[in-house]
Amino acid sequence: MNSKISDKDKKDWENFLSSKENLPNKDAKNINKSKIKKITFDFHGYSLNEANDKISGLINEAFRNKVNKLVIVTGKGLHSDNENDPYISKDFGILKYSVPDYIRGSNDLMSMIDRIEDADVKDGGSGAFYIFLKKKL
Repeated sequence: MNSKISDKDKKDWENFLSSKENLPNKDAKNINKSKIKKITFDFHGYSLNEANDKISGLINEAFRNKVNKLVIVTGKGLHSDNENDPYISKDFGILKYSVPDYIRGSNDLMSMIDRIEDADVKDGGSGAFYIFLKKKL
């Protein structure tokens, strides 16, 4: 190995040290990911009332425990019994639509929530959504 440092390398090093430019901290990205507390809950088989009761408790408990993200799996509604009842809207009882509407309609729940987003395919895609909770002070 050559123990001599070239003049160009010395100059590059001096320029780097004197530069005011901030370099991205790759380690910080990994630290932030490891601090995310996530809970996944599957509502398959729940009735609308059961799901609404459960989601209220789940959000409150997650907020108390400083959870950052909830993955709520509702399904796509493909096997809903509403298809057989002509007096019920096909979208009304489907948890995919009803649970987020219930949450948005509750000021108490929304006070703990930063945002609600559609889930990535790896977490259930169109049959799931994310709830990102605010930081508890």
